[in-house]
Amino acid sequence: MFKTKYYYDSKTLSYRKIKVSKRVQLRNILAFLFTSAFFGIVVLLVLIQSPLLNTPTELSQSREISNYKFQLDLMNKKLDQLNIVLEEIEQRDNNIYRVLFEANPIPSEVRKAGFGGVNRYENLEGFENSELVIETTKKIEILTKQIVIQSKSLDEIERLASEKEKLLAAIPSIQPIKKGDLTRMASGYGYRTDPFNKSRKMHYGMDFTAPRGTPIYAASDGKVTRADSRSTGYGKHIRIDHGFGYVTLYGHLNKYNVRRGQKVKKGDIIGFVGSTGRSQAPHLHYEVHKDKKRVNPINFYLGNLTPDEFDDLLKLANQENQSLD
Repeated sequence: MFKTKYYYDSKTLSYRKIKVSKRVQLRNILAFLFTSAFFGIVVLLVLIQSPLLNTPTELSQSREISNYKFQLDLMNKKLDQLNIVLEEIEQRDNNIYRVLFEANPIPSEVRKAGFGGVNRYENLEGFENSELVIETTKKIEILTKQIVIQSKSLDEIERLASEKEKLLAAIPSIQPIKKGDLTRMASGYGYRTDPFNKSRKMHYGMDFTAPRGTPIYAASDGKVTRADSRSTGYGKHIRIDHGFGYVTLYGHLNKYNVRRGQKVKKGDIIGFVGSTGRSQAPHLHYEVHKDKKRVNPINFYLGNLTPDEFDDLLKLANQENQSLD
């Protein structure tokens, strides 16, 4: 019900009732409804666009996006830490491992190389946190590449270490006759007096005097390539190929303890002292060959001599006396 309204009539000095036609009433009602609807729609649109009013789904999605951003930030920090650790490994790899095994360091530009060419991250652009996502993806891809390079480098180091181990096993490193079995060290490497014609000539090995039948030991791991007397001057002799260019020769033997083609280990008994061939007395003539050149055996006694014993042997080997062959 509409309230009855009055107005003051100054002519009659009395209040008179305002009469409003139904048409005017209807117009006023429609105007009120239209205005209310208009302002209601405007307020609704403003609220919809406002972050203050979100649906439950939108609120859930917003929380998920915030969580993803937090996780990406955390991942970036972990990637930075992993990169620091990898750089330390790379430094050790270049400056220790590869130097130790005589391999060239991997250049920094190879380790740190990025990804050029077309835009690899075009599909990640245009989103709210595209910059963060792209940066994280780049770090992951570069770190992955660096890990692959480092893994291949360590595989190479492992192979080099294995080769180094084989090389160390191949180098002749022990005296072929035990010190306790020696009568004396008769002659060393260098120019010596020939016992037959008394001329001064090059002696390419070392002569170890010992009783006939004294055991002779393989100086290192290898394969017997010769065990015969078909080489002038050496009599019954043995040659062992140790690999990496190393060959040892044992001459003037009394008898063999190995055969051609047999594999031997360092310290195996391969034969026994004798005086066959061009020899004046029972002894072992011992030679070391490197890349088909005869070198001084004194440089290879690492395994069974103390420093004092080596010094004594070195002094005896350097004496220019008469050889026994």
